Amino acid sequence: MREWIPVSTSPRGRLVLAAVKEFGARPFDEVTVADLAAAAEVTTGALYHHFGSKLGLYAFVRDDVERRLLDRMEGAMAATGPGPDRSAVVTAALLVGLEFAVRENFLRILGEPPQDAERDRLAELLGRGDLPSAPLLGRVLAAAWRAALAAVAEGAEPEHARAALAALRPHTP
Repeated sequence: MREWIPVSTSPRGRLVLAAVKEFGARPFDEVTVADLAAAAEVTTGALYHHFGSKLGLYAFVRDDVERRLLDRMEGAMAATGPGPDRSAVVTAALLVGLEFAVRENFLRILGEPPQDAERDRLAELLGRGDLPSAPLLGRVLAAAWRAALAAVAEGAEPEHARAALAALRPHTP
């Protein structure tokens, strides 16, 4: 459960909202602390006070955005239902995730692998199921999904990314 809901009028809330917008549209390395503070109409000191660093703010925002993504993808998987064709379930999740990222302009923040290499929740979600002979499938699918987002962020048509993801048919043995 979420511990805190951003209130746009508080400095912390304005920083979070600005970070969602900035990190969603631009790569992490291109967003500066000054950019974030200016967009939130706060001082850089407020960013350090509330989040410790740009990376701390990024991690907070990334976690929230990724959780929203995973909720939608899990819903798509559940709605597709169980059955012998696991590829349809995974494809539905990939496409719902793409639509969400494009609609909300989260292409950059979700198109980058997580900073914490210990855990990739997207790969874990996509690798769920009875796939003992394909233990890396989740990681491969997550990388392909992120590549589709990166392509759209670089100017590719979302329809082309959608077609590429739909063409991925992870087969169960």
